[in-house]
Amino acid sequence: MHTITTIIALLIVLGVVVFIHELGHFLAARWAGVRVDAFSIGFGPAIVKWHDKRGTLWKIACLPLGGYVSIYGQEDMFNRKKYKDLPKDKKVGHYLSAPAWKQFIIIGAGVFMNFILAWVIYSGIFMFKPRTVQLPVIGQVIQESVAFKAGIKPGDIIVQIDNEKITNWGELVIAKRLADAHDANVMIARGDKLISVELAPAARWGLVADAGKTEFRKSGFFGAIYSGARETYYQSKTLLTVLKQIVTGDRSAKQLGSFITIAEVSGQALANGFLALLTIIALLSVNLGVINLLPLPVLDGGYLLILIIEGATGKKLGGRGMEIVIICGWIFLAFVFALTMWNDLARVFGL
Repeated sequence: MHTITTIIALLIVLGVVVFIHELGHFLAARWAGVRVDAFSIGFGPAIVKWHDKRGTLWKIACLPLGGYVSIYGQEDMFNRKKYKDLPKDKKVGHYLSAPAWKQFIIIGAGVFMNFILAWVIYSGIFMFKPRTVQLPVIGQVIQESVAFKAGIKPGDIIVQIDNEKITNWGELVIAKRLADAHDANVMIARGDKLISVELAPAARWGLVADAGKTEFRKSGFFGAIYSGARETYYQSKTLLTVLKQIVTGDRSAKQLGSFITIAEVSGQALANGFLALLTIIALLSVNLGVINLLPLPVLDGGYLLILIIEGATGKKLGGRGMEIVIICGWIFLAFVFALTMWNDLARVFGL
């Protein structure tokens, strides 16, 4: 039963996030007058398929670990000679028939929709689910700990860590994890004074929350919209920081997980209720948006960078060199996929 629940949760989470991402590309292409040949949730043979009135093939495929939108001519974006040689009627609705700024919108629309999805979900949760939060008030400082040596005292309020505002204990915990590789600049409020201290990296800072300092929070419409945007930004920045730490060697690449990790987390969330599942959908949507914005070949961010370079230089990129760059991008993605799969398999089977 647990396995079935996990699979169902994975299909729901991936299905929603991928559908919204690809819907962004689809809607932008339709708006730009570019033909969309297919919209697929999943890969492989179709389980269900149909054509809409504009001729787009919609399908749900048997391997639901992703999806794609097939845009007419997009695979030839660097082969402008082929486009130039097309008959006039074949150029209608072609990707390269759209000006560069519309191509930019088509490519960026998927990521944009992912961030919008996360924003809407977070805003809805803040609006409709009142919650009790643990305030960042220090109840106890462990003797001889990093915080103790820095002079932090019971009753102090953590208001900022590394220029990020702290409003609850959960944000403090996340900020601490992001500061594992460097000294953290921590701003505390003590009475009517603001005091800045440096906390060195450590397994524990030695701070214990004051359990009596909690607050019941319920956001109105505009407050929820702001809080949703802030949460989306905060989760995006957190992922970028983690990726940077992995690249620099300050954090182990073993923390990267594949769809197995996504399935496990999604299954746990589904077991905990609908709101927990929505939170995972929002988080994965942010992650997909951020990763797709990375300036790497074959990712949306890579294609956006190419359009920016072409716009700045006035020269169109293409030829054999660009083909090699794209191939290298696919090889890199295959390596990352293999690494994340190995991490999960090693964890599951204790390798």
